[in-house]
Amino acid sequence: MTQQDKLLAYKIYIILGAVFIASMVVSNLIFQKFFYWDAFGLYTFKLSVGILPYPITFLITDMISEVYGQKKANQVVTAGIFASIFSMCIIYVSAALPAAAESPVSNELFRTVFGQTALAVLASMSAYLLAQYIDIYIYHFWKKVTKGKMLWVRNNFSTFTSQTVDTLSVILLLCSFEILPWSSFQTLFISGLIFKLIIAILDTPFLYLFVHLFNKKFNLKMGEEIVID
Repeated sequence: MTQQDKLLAYKIYIILGAVFIASMVVSNLIFQKFFYWDAFGLYTFKLSVGILPYPITFLITDMISEVYGQKKANQVVTAGIFASIFSMCIIYVSAALPAAAESPVSNELFRTVFGQTALAVLASMSAYLLAQYIDIYIYHFWKKVTKGKMLWVRNNFSTFTSQTVDTLSVILLLCSFEILPWSSFQTLFISGLIFKLIIAILDTPFLYLFVHLFNKKFNLKMGEEIVID
């Protein structure tokens, strides 16, 4: 691989990492709004809008795992954790500053929107950290077992397992912190899990496309990874 190709691969890695971190931070900031989605009359989902960017993070870690390897995927996950902690600190400082009389957002409104963010980020990060590392570990386990073949197996097995862990953990923690009522546990767990599994299945063609384009551009063999510093 030429130096120019390595530079391009590194730039793509940075872009994927940026999208990953942005998706994770945003999901923690908007989680308090809930909505219903009637899926073609088959099932009515009750979901937090915070779930919308979340599947993107698992798709990106699978992309990075496949092309750049386990170490680089773990680095992105760790960077996302630090970004969430940093955003939580900014929110704490912002909430502590008194709103000016002419401010369109009052202290009360700000606390209503962001008041639970700190606990939510703590709960989300705990569940997320566990789920993402499980996802990456299982992904590479199946990559070794299949010797780089059957991409759909490692993509879906890792995502199904990690999303189940994430959904169960985060809802348990949010209910334990009394951010959400226990009466919502079953509905939110089932809705969240089914929604994430559907998205995981739907994102498989995108992973195949990404890997195909990457292999073609950088002349990679099946299962081969790019080493970047």
